[in-house]
Amino acid sequence: MNKPKHLTILAGPQALTEIRADGFSADRVSILAGASGGPKWLILAALDRFVFGEFFRGRSRPLHTIGSSIGSWRMACLAMPDPAAAVERLERGYIEQRYGADTTPAIVSREASRILAELLGPHREDELVSHPWVRLHILAVRCAGLCGTEHPRLQLLGFAAAALGNLVSRRLLGRRLTRVIFHSAGSDSPFRELSDLPTMHVPLQPDNLRPALLASGSIPLVLEGVRDMPGAEPGTYRDGGIIDYHLDLDYSRDDGLIFYPHFYPYIVPGWFDKGLRWRRATVRNFGRAVLVAPSPELVARLPYGKIPDRRDFERLDDDERIRYWRQVVKEGERLADEFRELLAQDRLADVAQPFPGAA
Repeated sequence: MNKPKHLTILAGPQALTEIRADGFSADRVSILAGASGGPKWLILAALDRFVFGEFFRGRSRPLHTIGSSIGSWRMACLAMPDPAAAVERLERGYIEQRYGADTTPAIVSREASRILAELLGPHREDELVSHPWVRLHILAVRCAGLCGTEHPRLQLLGFAAAALGNLVSRRLLGRRLTRVIFHSAGSDSPFRELSDLPTMHVPLQPDNLRPALLASGSIPLVLEGVRDMPGAEPGTYRDGGIIDYHLDLDYSRDDGLIFYPHFYPYIVPGWFDKGLRWRRATVRNFGRAVLVAPSPELVARLPYGKIPDRRDFERLDDDERIRYWRQVVKEGERLADEFRELLAQDRLADVAQPFPGAA
C-alpha cells in the first residue's frame, strides 16, 4: 500500500477499529477540533475548504466544533451559509495583514476586528448561533491579577509567573486563569463536565459571538484583551490557547469520532508547554480521534522549509511574507487532494498511524 506523500494520519485505537470496520464518513464524526496556532493554519486552508464545503455538505445531525484562537475562527467558517467562501475570506484577510514599525496591541486588535468583520459580514450572528447542526464551542481565558492588565511589563510579569507555575503543574494555571467556553450546545455540550482546570460555560448569543471570537484570538502582549463580555463575568478575556493550545481535552462525554485537521502530527496541551516535550499529549484523550496533518515531505516543499508562524511578521517584510503565505496555501492543496482521494478509495484506515502512547 502506497504511503501518502503529503499528509500524515494518526488514529486512536477505537477510531482505527471503527474506520476499519465501517469506513470514515462525515456522519460518523461528532466532534471537529481546531487548534491555536496563528498563521500555521494556512497549510490547512485548502483542506478546510474541502472538509467544510464538501465533506460535511448535506449533514443534518449535530456536530460539536471546538476551537481556540484561529481554530475558533475556522470553526465559525463552517457555520456560515457558504463555508468554503468563508474560509477564503479568512485566508485573504489573514494573509493581507500589514503593520508598520510602530505597531501596538491596540493596532493589532483593530486589524483583527477588521478581519473578523470581513469574515462574518453584517448581521450574521443569529445564523451562526442558531445553526441547524453546527454547535460552536469557542475557547477563551479569563485572566486574573497581573495577567488581566494591559500594562506590558506588569502583564509580562503575570504571565511569567503563570509559566513558572505551569512548569510544576498545569493545574497551577487555575490560580490566575479560567477556561471559558462560549457555546451554542446548551446542556448537550460534550465538554460540560471538564474538571482538569477551572472552567466556565457561557451561552453563545448574538451579542457575544464577535467579542468571544476576538477574545479567543487575543494573544497576550500582542493584542488587547476583551473586557465586559456580554453574558459573562466581568474581567479580561484573552486567547484560549493559553490553556488549550492544541485541545488536549476530555472528549469522553461523546461516543462519536473526533476529527482533527492539525498542522502538526503531535499535540501540545497549553501555550506554556510548547518547549516542554514531556508534556505532549498521548492517546489518553484521543482514542476516538482521527488527526490529519501535513507530512514532513510536504513541509520540506514549502518556502523556508516550514509552515508559517508569527515570527514571520518580524523576519520578513510584508510583501515577502504575503508571497510566502500564499505559496503555503497553494502547496496545502496537495494535502487536501490526497485526503479527498483517500476518502474516495476508502483507504484511510490502511495508511493511519497510531497515536503516541497507543498499544
